[in-house]
Amino acid sequence: MPILKPEQLEELRQFDTPTISNAIDMFEIRKCTEGFTNYTIKQMIPQDKPLVGYAMTAKMSAMNPETKHQHEMKWEYYQKVKETPNPTISVIQDIDPYPIGSFWGDVQSSIHMALGCYGVITNGGIRDLDELERSNFYCFASSVLVSEAYIHIEAYDCPVTVGGLTVNPGDLIHADRHGVCLIPFEIADKVADACRERFFAEEPVLSFCRGAIVSGTQMDVNELRKQREIMSERLKSSLQNFKK
Repeated sequence: MPILKPEQLEELRQFDTPTISNAIDMFEIRKCTEGFTNYTIKQMIPQDKPLVGYAMTAKMSAMNPETKHQHEMKWEYYQKVKETPNPTISVIQDIDPYPIGSFWGDVQSSIHMALGCYGVITNGGIRDLDELERSNFYCFASSVLVSEAYIHIEAYDCPVTVGGLTVNPGDLIHADRHGVCLIPFEIADKVADACRERFFAEEPVLSFCRGAIVSGTQMDVNELRKQREIMSERLKSSLQNFKK
């Protein structure tokens, strides 16, 4: 898989996830209804900047005690986390009928950060909120839980589905308080520029609307239509440039 330079990853962190999503849509390489999580996945602990990194995937369950094989699998999973390009994001599918045991708390966040992993995205739950807040470990989950129950790894380094989004090992992820988005590798080095182009395209509409708000007048809808057409033309021009 292509690996972006650290400065490219940091550049992507300067934009929020909706802007990243808008930029990806400009390339018309996937449906505008694909590539992101649904409403069930939320950022559980606020952070100043988005999380950007490469996915290490696994499936977990907490309904029944782990087997000897599953116990050993945990150490194999940790090794794969270590081998995944940094910064790593653990993407964990909870396969139980409903979240009952949390894999994610003070201990697991510490282990993962020591392995170069800086966040988790899971359809399961988290716990130890105070400790997680102090650790700056990024947490995207569906719920907060009390117990670890019989938590164990069922599989790792495999496709997983979290919040309606299918993630494969090594996928490039951008996530913030709005949700989680996959960045296709074929355009990853162009997405930051596309974000800036998107801002440029939106400027006529936003400036026109903000001018009306500041002046306390109702804007003319016909003029708004003209500004929106300018925005559309700028987006078309940007797309043509990116396709060259």
